[in-house]
Amino acid sequence: MAVEPEPTSWALPDPENSDDDLVGVGADLAPGTLVAAYRKGLFPMPIGRRALGWWSPDPRGIIPLDGLRVSKSLRRSCRAFEVTVDRAFADVVAACADPRRPNGWITRDVARAYNRLHELGWAHSVEAWSREDGRLAGGLYGVALGGLFAGESMFHVRRDASKVALVGLVGILRAAGDMAKDAGARILDVQWRTTHLATLGAVEVSREEYLRRLGTALELPPPPEFST
Repeated sequence: MAVEPEPTSWALPDPENSDDDLVGVGADLAPGTLVAAYRKGLFPMPIGRRALGWWSPDPRGIIPLDGLRVSKSLRRSCRAFEVTVDRAFADVVAACADPRRPNGWITRDVARAYNRLHELGWAHSVEAWSREDGRLAGGLYGVALGGLFAGESMFHVRRDASKVALVGLVGILRAAGDMAKDAGARILDVQWRTTHLATLGAVEVSREEYLRRLGTALELPPPPEFST
């Protein structure tokens, strides 16, 4: 079970009071701050090299669990990888934080913060391992709170590996919902609906709708894979 961290000492902004995706600047990346932020519908992302921004996009990108688009080629790719959970969290974060990646935003402080959150049982990774050579080929990581999985970043070194990890994640979330009969109340948050994520089924919902659904999702039990 996840360990509840020490409460944050910061008064985090209320996203409902903002007209911008960026709703606050400052605070820290302590576990208690991060958990409190996700519960309010916020996530951190640095602004430049020094400032820490807190974001609540309007509209918000999510992937409906019954709306993931899996092409025939992706289905074939799924057979080429083994999917695991939390086997290589630090390696996944490090790969996502590779400074050679374009538009990289994961600083050393951010990586350390999420590794600490993982140690407490809140942050999780889904990995895709090549069946050909057994190497880590791709993956993703994010934060799980009840019925929310807030995706943070993904990477691949082999074609479709990150997509295969996403297919695995959706399977985990759907299975948890099927067992509890609450699949429709669970949220897979992808922050913004990019062109790439749209091809996988990402849609946009208003901030108001996201926050309403978040309140329900947080009351749900986490998937078994994320609660051990």
